[in-house]
Amino acid sequence: MKIYTGIIAIAFLLMGNLAFSQVQQVDSLEIKIGQMIMLGIGKDTEILPDNKILADIQAQKLGGILLYEKNIAKENSVEKLKKLIAILKKDAELPLLVSIDEEGGLVNRLKQKYGFPKTVSAKYLGDTNDIDSTKYYSDIIAHNLLSLGINVNYAPVLDVHNADNPPIGKNERAFSENPQEIIEHARQVISSHRYFNVKTVVKHFPGHGNSRQDSHYNVTDVSNYWKPQEVFPYVKLMYEGNVDAIMTAHIVNDKLDDSKLPATLSKKIMTDYLRGDLGYTGVIFSDDMQMKAIADQFGFEKSIQMAIHAGVDVLMFSNHIPMKGRDMILPQDIIDIVKKMVKDGEISEKRIDESYQRILKFKASL
Repeated sequence: MKIYTGIIAIAFLLMGNLAFSQVQQVDSLEIKIGQMIMLGIGKDTEILPDNKILADIQAQKLGGILLYEKNIAKENSVEKLKKLIAILKKDAELPLLVSIDEEGGLVNRLKQKYGFPKTVSAKYLGDTNDIDSTKYYSDIIAHNLLSLGINVNYAPVLDVHNADNPPIGKNERAFSENPQEIIEHARQVISSHRYFNVKTVVKHFPGHGNSRQDSHYNVTDVSNYWKPQEVFPYVKLMYEGNVDAIMTAHIVNDKLDDSKLPATLSKKIMTDYLRGDLGYTGVIFSDDMQMKAIADQFGFEKSIQMAIHAGVDVLMFSNHIPMKGRDMILPQDIIDIVKKMVKDGEISEKRIDESYQRILKFKASL
């Protein structure tokens, strides 16, 4: 049966204050769960009519997609990427989140060899410590994303810089050791993106910068290294109204959760601390659920349940990191798991509704 999400979405976007309960009465549980999924599209550099992910977007069973360098064609790169994005967005009745990790420097999908302008790392900008330079490079990135049709960027990094940190410090992804300098440069990155109507997702809460391991590959415990001031940038930018969304860290921090659950799976950190103590009301994105700190330790189904229970709104599956027993994850794989958990009472439908409402609000402001 046709579900008229498009009509509801248009009304919601135009009216802004449409009661979420009205939307809930129309949208099926599958659509609500689907809007909570952010998925990598594999190695595709073009979208054919029989593409499975395209079909799920059209059925409102996928809320967003994640792009990597492998989705950029080697020839006519810019135009082909624009076309790929336009096809995916065209028939999405609820706006499709098209996201990318475009921090600049080493974490940069839109490289010069494909015809895109030069970018620099956050560490370069922090060392230069000139807000005009930060604006210049941030404007370049945000304008590129707008011109391509990308509306979500997983940046800026709010982690503190530590040269010994494998995923952040050694890749020059953090602005500074000083939280105040992080705030100043991150504020400008966010401002540049907002000017070009691109959402930012600050990361990695509650702080990955002082870790000694990489959560892509290992369980990462920051308990002995993390300092409370690592959350200052989040608090300050939230207070200013400068946080569009927050991404979790797959790190263990027993100063915030003595059960030693990774933050992504921790209700104490995501709900009690971030939402309760710090007062955050926006969307929480997970970091990639296929990273080994999560996937190898908790498994596919259990980690989904725990992340939702913790308070995560958008579950990211990159289809970029190999996962035992699974080649390409599709939306229905996740939807079926969550639907069964709702049916079995392991997750409440009220909890799904909470995330769905936050996501609709996030999309309405695009």
